[in-house]
Amino acid sequence: MKKSRFSFKRFNSIIKKEFIQVKRDRISMAIPIMMPIVMMLLFGYAVNTNVDNIPTAIFDQSKTEDSSKFIETFADSKYFIITENVDNEKQLADLVDSGKVKAGLIIPTNYSEKIKSNTNAEIQLVIDGTDPTTARTALSSGLLLTRTYSQKYTAQKLMKYGISAEKLPGISLKTKVWYNPDLENTRFTIPGLVGLILQNITIMLTAFALVREKERSTIEQLIVTPIKPSELILGKLIPYIVIGYAGFLFALALCVWVFKVNVAGSLGLLLLLGFLFVYCSLSIGMLISTFSKNQTQAMLAMVFVLLPSILLSGFIFPRAAMPKVIEFIGYFIPLTYFLDIIRGVMLKGIGLQYLWQDTLALLLFTIVILVIATKRFRKSLD
Repeated sequence: MKKSRFSFKRFNSIIKKEFIQVKRDRISMAIPIMMPIVMMLLFGYAVNTNVDNIPTAIFDQSKTEDSSKFIETFADSKYFIITENVDNEKQLADLVDSGKVKAGLIIPTNYSEKIKSNTNAEIQLVIDGTDPTTARTALSSGLLLTRTYSQKYTAQKLMKYGISAEKLPGISLKTKVWYNPDLENTRFTIPGLVGLILQNITIMLTAFALVREKERSTIEQLIVTPIKPSELILGKLIPYIVIGYAGFLFALALCVWVFKVNVAGSLGLLLLLGFLFVYCSLSIGMLISTFSKNQTQAMLAMVFVLLPSILLSGFIFPRAAMPKVIEFIGYFIPLTYFLDIIRGVMLKGIGLQYLWQDTLALLLFTIVILVIATKRFRKSLD
């Protein structure tokens, strides 16, 4: 018996049928617009890992001009905001326990006498360590402010004796931050969010493609036709490629126009590799669709895929800080490679000569997943 070949006529019929179904599905049409808006607003404005204006209580036992000047150093910084002044350590402990303050500055009684007699004055900074991110910021900022104030005070004393602090030997560190000079958190988060949104949209749309056919029993109509699995899988992907890529373009536009994170590199390269990631994510959704018998199973499979991709891809947490085993698992997540691509093109402005390995990995993922999805599909009710 002669084996039937791939038919573009049947393939086009599947595409037309799927476009009609998508057009009637208002939720599928709204997802590429609503999801980028909601997620961009949440991660762009509400979720912020930069910590400043830490509520701080002051216990000034010295109550001198010298202690007031030191307190002003903390108050004038963007890291601490003085919200309370207490009279004893018990009040300070109560404020920390209640969560009203996250840090407390304790200045000893003999503070002024010690600095005037050229001896070290020990000031204590109490930090609430229940939130490690806030605690680390308070610790590093407190040390930096104290060191800077100490150097400034020493320089002023030397000037009284006609000695310039600039003439004293020492080590100076000149720093220069590339790609993100102001260390803005959004410049790191927002490009990665474009990739995350793109993945979520495409997997969500296609994960239910074949499942809906099964639940509506329309899969039976396909079974009695000469449609091949490859024609059905590829035909169903085309409409969602259009929708998914539209979502990618919309998210990218929000990234540039709303959050002012411009594309430093080649826009054409980014759009091309974005299309590859769209196809890869759609293939994942289609694979989920072939394994699932109902929408509940498809939803559980989506969670199983999407949650690790958020945590292990480097979207939030640096992969270099993960245990080696967990970092290795991240290599099996396509989003890992696209995050390197989009951040490399948008922030660093690098080209394919630095991104070819990530591009090749995405291409291999796409081919392998698509082949498995096609072979998984069987023209049967099982």
